[in-house]
Amino acid sequence: MPISANQGAVFLRIADQSMNAAIRPTTPTDIDPLVQLAERTLVFRPHEIEALREVLVDFFKLNQQYGHVAVTYETDGKILGFAYYAPNTMTDGTWALYWIAVSQQTQAKGIGGQLLRHTEDDVRTKKGRQLLIETSSLPHYELTRKFYLKHHYQQVAIVPDFYAEKDDMVIFRKKL
Repeated sequence: MPISANQGAVFLRIADQSMNAAIRPTTPTDIDPLVQLAERTLVFRPHEIEALREVLVDFFKLNQQYGHVAVTYETDGKILGFAYYAPNTMTDGTWALYWIAVSQQTQAKGIGGQLLRHTEDDVRTKKGRQLLIETSSLPHYELTRKFYLKHHYQQVAIVPDFYAEKDDMVIFRKKL
């Protein structure tokens, strides 16, 4: 899959399609479409959607200057996914992927994998040595957990009842 840089965005040719896709820096005008995309996945609960909006607003107000990164996957002007990641403070090279989501209509078509690879590559260029991902143990997150395992992440910890009673935090790690 050829990759070339152009005006701050990374363009990817999707192998089975004849269109260009871009993983580009997220802009303030993307906030509403990204929140709607996450909401329409039917995975995230209302308070998680509210938290996403807060994270994106804070990104443009303050967190961008602390190394946080938000990228948007777009093809033909349509937003199909996004990722949000940042360095963990008080660590040497540990980063966290806080959000990754792909529109419900385009899931299982490789977009999430492209976003994840882009994140990993970017973290490597910033001297990151490992990427951590936290997710829920609830049944409707099973496909998410399988996605991380498929992309060679190790499940390294479970924190019982973290999010709520019987909703554990599952932590994945990949050494970069």
